[in-house]
Amino acid sequence: MTFLLCRCGKTVGFLSSILVLIAAVLHYFAYPETIACPRMASNMRTLEEAFREKNKTCFVLGASGETGKQLLKELVDRKIFSKITLIGRRQLTFEDKAYESVIQEVVDFENLDNFASAFHGHDVGYCCLGTTKAKSGADGFVRVDHDYVLKSAELAKAGGCSHFVLESSAQADKTSAFLYTRVKGQVEADIQELKFERYSIFRPAVLLVDRQESRPAEWLARKFFAGCSYFSPGFMSIPVKYVAKAMVANTLNEEGKSAEILENKDIYNLGKCAE
Repeated sequence: MTFLLCRCGKTVGFLSSILVLIAAVLHYFAYPETIACPRMASNMRTLEEAFREKNKTCFVLGASGETGKQLLKELVDRKIFSKITLIGRRQLTFEDKAYESVIQEVVDFENLDNFASAFHGHDVGYCCLGTTKAKSGADGFVRVDHDYVLKSAELAKAGGCSHFVLESSAQADKTSAFLYTRVKGQVEADIQELKFERYSIFRPAVLLVDRQESRPAEWLARKFFAGCSYFSPGFMSIPVKYVAKAMVANTLNEEGKSAEILENKDIYNLGKCAE
């Protein structure tokens, strides 16, 4: 397996040198290279202090996933919420004592109505919940990425949540011919119908992250997109830490639109500025 990965790695490296040039040209015309950091991102500390004084609370769905882990770390480190609640199907363990104050609610996603209290009393809700067709099958994917997510949003709205933050996907479109992007687009639209005071949709492209499990195909893809990101940051991929940082920065900017969609380049710029 190691030999195969090495050979494949060289092949991907060669192809990347060609494809990255194409990506760079496309990126040059599609996106200006100057990153104009939003004014709010240049003064994160002031915004954090003002937000902290409001004594707000939040919940996080999908904290065991790659984005969820990074988001939770950002929230714990910045201490902008008086209470952080994780809602998931199992209890998570943390070695860092900084996580001791994090509350965990274990729920059955097949019977979420029985756990409505877990969604009550939160000002902000972050949803990083999701699976894949390969892992759960087509029906399982729809159930998790649409049904569980939508039901959670409904309970959050009923429980008083005013700002819902959804991690979706690049190319999300409810009319798409592809199951993945169609389901992502459909749940975006369905949640918008709930009329949250503020609704923020994040559409990241390929997430750059080193997963713990071994997935050769994903490993090769990450090598390729990491090369592309060097020349064209924010074009076809994004470091997962930037998604988390952008979510927090977006939350702190309470003058944001009532409904907003942040595409991959927007997320990259905001996350980079927030860092």
